[in-house]
Amino acid sequence: MFSREHILSAFSAAVPIMLGYVAIGLPCGILGNTIGLNPLQVALLSILLYSGAGQFMIPNMFLAGSSVAAITASVSLVNTRQMLYAASFAPQCAESPRWLAALFAASVTDESYGVNTARFAEGNWSVDRALMVNLFSQSSWTISNIVGCAVGAAVDIPVPIAAFAMTAIFICLLVTQKFTSANIVAMIVAMLGVYLCKAFGLTGPAILIGAVAGVVCALAFSALFPRKKGAPRFAPTEGEAQAGATPVGGDLGRPSTSEDSSPDEGGERR
Repeated sequence: MFSREHILSAFSAAVPIMLGYVAIGLPCGILGNTIGLNPLQVALLSILLYSGAGQFMIPNMFLAGSSVAAITASVSLVNTRQMLYAASFAPQCAESPRWLAALFAASVTDESYGVNTARFAEGNWSVDRALMVNLFSQSSWTISNIVGCAVGAAVDIPVPIAAFAMTAIFICLLVTQKFTSANIVAMIVAMLGVYLCKAFGLTGPAILIGAVAGVVCALAFSALFPRKKGAPRFAPTEGEAQAGATPVGGDLGRPSTSEDSSPDEGGERR
């Protein structure tokens, strides 16, 4: 547990998340500065709350004149998904110490959930490595927020660039995934879903609808076209199978049978 090998493998898995958090942590810190938060307060917020969506909501709602109760309720509602993330890791945490499982569950985010889920599915992954992925990611997020807050008064980031920062992290995660057929279906459907929602004026739930549509279509695709393990790379076509033809390379290493070596009517062997 927490060996050098585990630390290096966790850091390698967390790098895409950390790079993405720099892209969105800086503008988030700048937003915090606009409502009067100092670097220490931003650091405490990033450590204790640790919610990208929530930390973006707080200054925006504050500037819009929302009450403390409304801000608290909105951020709490947005973060309810974290409980589902944590609960889904219960089987993996069954044999881990309670303090380790609790700390891991408390530090799960959207991005680290995706990375750790994929690693657990591949096997040879442990809760301590998953926790370190979370902590590496949180460290990057916290430092980026502090830096953004410290230089917020001197840096003027255009709104479109700040808005694209949230997309940048998902691009970082996307390029590290295996491009299987199901993943490609999810990607295409999700992008199309977001585009159609925004085209019809559903800007608010566009990302949520697109993401759900992508996942559902990918699951349906996997169910309709299951991937066969151990299947030959070059299988015979239907016509070849009916005609009794042998696929290319099919005779390599196949022992001859008496039927193959039997002479035909002309005395020649087949």
